[in-house]
Amino acid sequence: MSVFESKLCSLLLEEHYGEIVARVGTFLIRTGNQPLRVIVNETGTSLDQVKKALCVLIQHNLVTYQLNKRGFVEYRAHCDRFLHILRYPRYIYTAKTLYGDTGELIVEELQLNGKMTLSAVVKKVADRLTETMEDSKSMEYSEVSATFTHLADTHFVQRCPGLQEKDATEGRPPLAPTLQMDEKEMYIIPKVNLTGRGKRRRSSDDDDGGSQAKRQKKDTEVSQDDGIYWQVNTERFHQHFRDQAIISAVSNKMDQTSSEIVRTMLRMSEVTTSSSAAYTQPLSSNEIFRSLPTGYNVSKQVLDQYLTLLADDPLEYVGRSGDSGGGMFVINLHKAVASLATATLESLVQERFGSRSARIFRLLLRKRHLEQKQVEDLAMVPAKEAKEMLYKMLSQNLVSLQEIPKTPDHAPSRTFYLYTVNTLPCARMLLQRCYKTVANLIERRQFDTKENKRLLEKSQRIEAIIASMQATGAEEGQLQEIEEMITAPERQQLENLKRNVNKLDASEIQVDETIFILESYINSTKTKV
Repeated sequence: MSVFESKLCSLLLEEHYGEIVARVGTFLIRTGNQPLRVIVNETGTSLDQVKKALCVLIQHNLVTYQLNKRGFVEYRAHCDRFLHILRYPRYIYTAKTLYGDTGELIVEELQLNGKMTLSAVVKKVADRLTETMEDSKSMEYSEVSATFTHLADTHFVQRCPGLQEKDATEGRPPLAPTLQMDEKEMYIIPKVNLTGRGKRRRSSDDDDGGSQAKRQKKDTEVSQDDGIYWQVNTERFHQHFRDQAIISAVSNKMDQTSSEIVRTMLRMSEVTTSSSAAYTQPLSSNEIFRSLPTGYNVSKQVLDQYLTLLADDPLEYVGRSGDSGGGMFVINLHKAVASLATATLESLVQERFGSRSARIFRLLLRKRHLEQKQVEDLAMVPAKEAKEMLYKMLSQNLVSLQEIPKTPDHAPSRTFYLYTVNTLPCARMLLQRCYKTVANLIERRQFDTKENKRLLEKSQRIEAIIASMQATGAEEGQLQEIEEMITAPERQQLENLKRNVNKLDASEIQVDETIFILESYINSTKTKV
């Protein structure tokens, strides 16, 4: 793991889970698998705090434990899952887009709590939705449960591994519990009778405290799915992000109809295709035609023409795998992801070195190996400029130079010097730069917030006073006096801070989109046989 990855993981942990959890998580990232005793000694944290930190990390599926051969339990951090914290807003927004406010809150609750039972999620989400409704309305448990079922059917949420039943022959309990998961039951909703409606939070805290024990007891009695916990399936969300990127690329390259055909093919095979598969399941032309969205006015003949056009396109996103059923077609997922990563690299070169350098870069991608004179001629760039651009890209490791000697002595006069682009090393290098960029953005946001901490606290206090006065029916003049406690320069400073923080947040999301494409490409090269 690189220094930039480790630093970014540490910043994300500290921002979302606090200093102690970040200290324990960062130590595990840097040192690998470690037992509890070593973590306590090396981090300088008390045993109780380390246990609580590990509980938080395990609850959110960021750390796992295993039994060492020597008979002690050791803990292992998963760096890739730490980096997925960056995508939590995208997960929530995707759920909202696909399944509305209910789906958004279900995914948000699962991310906040790590793992939850179905009944707990349904009750919590129904209560939150009821709070936003009018006084006479409330959200039924059955509606939330139906949305949760849709999320499970499309594999956006999945069951957590459960405890293995204890072996009766063993006399003492194991050092670490064994978790097991039946893949057939991973997306099956347990039979739970959830009847009722969401409840509003009472205004009287005393009344709440008096009946808290009774409510907890009642919940434990009613809960029929105790021990069956659910979590967000990040791989399925990543598959959705990849599919959307492919659809967008096809739409930009061709037209809306082509992208709708590709969208239909991806939707038909989204559940049956593994996230690491190179191709989708083969689909016949007749199946695709029947699955097109209702109201989409495309005849069978036009669909066949579009499929032929997509299969013959140089991008090779769609391929033909047979002739039965009017022709069998698949989407080449690895090829599509590689094309997206290449486009990202081309964009980097164009933004950093200009359009002429981008032309040379695309030429090298297409021709694979070229001498300097060939680059000058084919790119139609003057010799001096071509040499300068090639050396600039060579110094940034975007272009590599390969020597092919004619004689064993490697004499320069008898050696071919060929320029080429190695996409995979370039993608890895750009990925590390993206990690560094996100870490810098987070640090900058934290610095700006810390510098204006006093002003932010003052603004929050005044907003709280105004809200309480509005609730008691204060006059407009009184509210105006309270608002004037923040001077005009302070108000301007607050607006600038909010604008800067919003820009930094938006930049984080944009950089993460690039990170996702590059990570998908690098992972696709690992799975190739």
